[in-house]
Amino acid sequence: MNFIKGILKTAVAAKLIQVAQRELSKPENQQKIKDNLRKLQEAARSRR
Repeated sequence: MNFIKGILKTAVAAKLIQVAQRELSKPENQQKIKDNLRKLQEAARSRR
């Protein structure tokens, strides 16, 4: 039974990685990531 659970967990993790890679390859999502990173950097600078 543990073997089956392990296989299922691996399959779910692989699918999540696949979906994440697909979403990260979209230009609009890449721009959102860049914007959010810039905001975080600005916030970190303002705290100093």
